[in-house]
Amino acid sequence: MDLPFTAPEPYILMLTGAGFLIALVAWLPLALKKLPLSLPIVCILIGAGIFCLPEVKFRPSPINYPVITERFSEFVVIIALMGAGLKLDRPFHWRRWGVTWRLLAITMPLGIGIITLMGGALLGLPWSIALLLAASLAPTDPVLAADVQVGPPRSGEEDEVRFGLTSEAGLNDGLAFPFVHLAIVLAASAGEPWFGRWLGVNVVWEVVAGVGGGWLIGKLFGWLTFHIPAETKLAKTGDGLIAIAATFVSYGATEIVNCYGFLAVFVTALTLRASHRDHEFNVQMHDLTEQIERLAMMVLLLLFGGALITGLLAPLQPMDAAFVLLILLVVRPATGLIALTGFKANRFEKLTTAFFGIRGVGSFYYLAYGLNHMDVGDPDRLWAVVGLAALVSILLHGLTVTPAMRWLDRRQGRDPDKGETTGEAHDRGKA
Repeated sequence: MDLPFTAPEPYILMLTGAGFLIALVAWLPLALKKLPLSLPIVCILIGAGIFCLPEVKFRPSPINYPVITERFSEFVVIIALMGAGLKLDRPFHWRRWGVTWRLLAITMPLGIGIITLMGGALLGLPWSIALLLAASLAPTDPVLAADVQVGPPRSGEEDEVRFGLTSEAGLNDGLAFPFVHLAIVLAASAGEPWFGRWLGVNVVWEVVAGVGGGWLIGKLFGWLTFHIPAETKLAKTGDGLIAIAATFVSYGATEIVNCYGFLAVFVTALTLRASHRDHEFNVQMHDLTEQIERLAMMVLLLLFGGALITGLLAPLQPMDAAFVLLILLVVRPATGLIALTGFKANRFEKLTTAFFGIRGVGSFYYLAYGLNHMDVGDPDRLWAVVGLAALVSILLHGLTVTPAMRWLDRRQGRDPDKGETTGEAHDRGKA
């Protein structure tokens, strides 16, 4: 008997694809743990393969879908920022966070200044557009840097390199925003006075209010989660969705009053974690946040892979490629080493911290935001440059991160092949 067969509906194909994607989210990190290969590289390859199929008619492009690009990359970044803040074991302290302040106060401003000059001199961009490109490419990325960040809460995976890269990625995504706004202001100023408003509103108010708002919301969620009467405190639910709720409330509330939501979310995460630093519920909140982050990141990188094979890099010029390589191989390492001059760390730790300045989803967001708020004559070329920077960073850092971090662990007396399971970490934390 012949079985009836009809072509599957797009909805059924989407469900099937989503199932495979979720399975990959769970399995690939384990499969790639000891390989010089990263999850983002695999996602881009899969995306390129999917969108090469003639049956797939949709062509992802940040140029054709500017608002969706801005909002989706924004969503992925804020989830990553909550996860980064929750997994930092080190309490906030000005001295103990010394590596963070050096990278934020020296590396990022130096990087923005140098990249702006390079954009104007090498690429021939107007200075306001060169500044937007620099503000997009200078911050390190909290989404694609999982392999160089600290481990889950109370896992013991928090050396100076991992801590510095995690805390830098958590804070510099918010602190790059004043420079994005400066580019927008310069493009629209037409000779009118702008400095006082930019300094007062976009720098002082939006940074201070972002930090303050994030702290208040973190305190509120910390009290609701850990400190109200036992029967009603949120930790009793065992539901890590509380972290997602805190993310959305923090970002939404601070954006409503026009301050930096990225900064607020990271501060909220730090404050929430500090409310009861050793409680096992921190692990549950982090784990759920990380799962959502990985799933959203994989979807975004599948689309990025599709954009790459459908012409995203077509507008590139030879000087654009040289520009990207200079940023990743010279500017970031050099400015990182300058910032770490005099810092108490060995040479390999300084080199590792300076080298692994990963670019990615945050750069997509800043460029999309800037292009949606200012008039740029040739957005295709800017997307090609940022797309190439993200691609090269993902390949360069993704292929080197596993051997580099395993070598770092061995130098510090840890066996990278004997990592603790989550349960073992919990038991150690209770002992």
